[in-house]
Formats: sequence, C-alpha cells, structure tokens
Amino acid sequence: MARKTEIVERERYLLLKGILEDRRREIHEKLRSLRERIPMEAHDVRDAEEQSVDDFVQEVDLALMQMKSETLKKIDQALLRLDEGTYGRCQECDLEIPAPRLRALPFAALCRDCQEETESLVRAEREAKAFERLQRELVNVTLRAGARD
Repeated sequence: MARKTEIVERERYLLLKGILEDRRREIHEKLRSLRERIPMEAHDVRDAEEQSVDDFVQEVDLALMQMKSETLKKIDQALLRLDEGTYGRCQECDLEIPAPRLRALPFAALCRDCQEETESLVRAEREAKAFERLQRELVNVTLRAGARD
C-alpha cells in the first residue's frame, strides 16, 4: 500500500513539474519573441504620429515582458515548493489549494480566500496612499491660495 502511494505521489510530482516547466518554456519563448520585436535603435525617420504609435507599442511590449518575468519568478518558486513537498498548500493558512485553482494557476501560492484577502489589503493600501496624496495637494492648494490673499 505504501509503495502504491509512493508511485502515485511520484507520478503527481512528475506531472506537476512537467506542467510548470512547460509553462516556463512558453514564457521564455514569448520573452525572446518580445525582445526581438523591440527595436534597438530607430533607423527610420518618422513623423510624430508614427513615433507615438511605436512608443506605445514598445511600452506595451515592455509591460508584457515585466509581467512574464514576474510569472517566471512565481513558477520558479512553485518548482521549489514542489521539491520541498509544500506545493499545493497555501502559504498563509496552510490549507490545501483546490485542484481547479492549481490547474488554472499552477504556480498559485495562496488559496483563493487568502489571495482575495491579500489583494484587498493591497488595494486598501493603494487607496490610503492616494488619499494621503490628495490631502497633501489640498493643503498645498489651500496654502498657496492663502499666500496670494
């Protein structure tokens, strides 16, 4: 019985590792393709509109490269968790991450509830910082208006 469990666990490990490595390979290929598309130097003389479109496309490509690089880090971390035997367990609550979530996001480190809580905290922090900036601006406008009077 223990031998059969070991075989099943080994097969699961190999399957998961294959999925993660395939995803990693896809991202590396996409990054290579993006790098090749980004022009190193502009050789053609362009009007402002063409340059603006090219700049926009380049910014989108750079943003995609950033996102793909972040996903690669998550995949590498998932591979480490797989080797450590902690893959598939939430890093916050230590509950098992449901299989459908892992199929959708094979590098998921958090269960859905913990992920939502983390995202809510990040959103709240972002909103608090925006509110602080708004308050500072309001104070500055008020001070400038008072100085003119």
